[in-house]
Amino acid sequence: MHACRALLVSAPASGQGKTTATAALARHFRNQGQRVRVFKTGPDFIDPMVLERASGQPVYQLDLWMTGEDDCTHLLYEAAGDADLILVEGVMGLFDGDPSSADLAQHFKLPVMTVIQSGAMAQTFGALALGLARYRPELNFYGVLANGVASPNHDKMLRESMPEGIAYLGGLPKDPAIALPERHLGLFLASEVEDIEARLERAAAALHGLTLNALPVVGFSSPVAMEVPRTLAGATIAVARDAAFAFLYQANLDLLQAMGATLRYFSPLSDSAIPQADALYLPGGYPELHLHTLQDNRAMIESLRAFHASGKPIHAECGGMMVLFESITDKQGERGTMAGLLSGAASMQPRLAGLGLQSVVLPEGELRGHTFHYSRTETTLEPIAHGVPRRHGSTGEAVYRCGRLTASYLHLYFPSNPQAAAKLFLP
Repeated sequence: MHACRALLVSAPASGQGKTTATAALARHFRNQGQRVRVFKTGPDFIDPMVLERASGQPVYQLDLWMTGEDDCTHLLYEAAGDADLILVEGVMGLFDGDPSSADLAQHFKLPVMTVIQSGAMAQTFGALALGLARYRPELNFYGVLANGVASPNHDKMLRESMPEGIAYLGGLPKDPAIALPERHLGLFLASEVEDIEARLERAAAALHGLTLNALPVVGFSSPVAMEVPRTLAGATIAVARDAAFAFLYQANLDLLQAMGATLRYFSPLSDSAIPQADALYLPGGYPELHLHTLQDNRAMIESLRAFHASGKPIHAECGGMMVLFESITDKQGERGTMAGLLSGAASMQPRLAGLGLQSVVLPEGELRGHTFHYSRTETTLEPIAHGVPRRHGSTGEAVYRCGRLTASYLHLYFPSNPQAAAKLFLP
């Protein structure tokens, strides 16, 4: 058993400021000399980049379905062994989804803090807090943090609105210098925000009347030992990683290395060739924001084509798949010529085109993951499989295979089936 102070940071809905608040808390306690480990509930690539900058430690995903109970137990146990504080950022609203942030908090007995956007609100703040605190009595509801506090008087009204027995933990002021900029898939990447450090420091310093020093200690049980197969021993995997291809789960990279693979990172934006490797991993990201750079890097386009022609395995997810079609058209109608390894084209849409947890049964085995994209593809290719949505009614993503190339909008979580994941990269 490892024990550590812990807190799950949630909200009544998306857009309330969970990431800003979690990052502010992480930087606040880090600045006090404490070792802070942060996790993100559910599938997400962008928020963890901000939280990693705030805490100075790698950020992993927790999800009772996608990553699984055993994986969550292992990650929390390991973190509690050397951290002074664990922060878990929730996903969407506290009770949204299946499983929800509340399910995770209840399963691991995590105290819950709710961030409520308080703009244009006064006494109703307390009513909202009361509903969240009482909706599921089994939860350990720790208190409420206000976001967007307009003035000291506003802060006073919010504090006075709180029902008896529900703690007002403090507030973050309404301040554009704290807010994190957003785009269609969520926040900007941490590396794209030039003043990210100044924003984090300002947010940490601005926590009004913070009263979290008495956080309860949570015990995390020792996980069942799982032996990782050394299936990829001796293999080298080239991994695309830059501003256009940044959507990588740290747990995926850790697993590939634990299975014996050597990872060699490269940039399709600036490098002229894929490094010498036995397999290629093209993750998701924002290729639509870099059309001209990708199109004009003809040496890299030819390197992609040569790698595929060699018969070596390629695994491409979402944005990584888009760059393998014949072209990508962005929201402004600009078209960029891509690698053409897959027949057809990808184009950005004004509305969300895919969202949610999915599993997929491939010839290699069943894997779990998620989809989240604003683009659509037009192709004559026949899928080898379709994802099965966790929530019925949504569309299962197509998986295409061309030789040793496997491509889909699905972002797979490799630890959900290490053996199957390894086979995607084996000759």
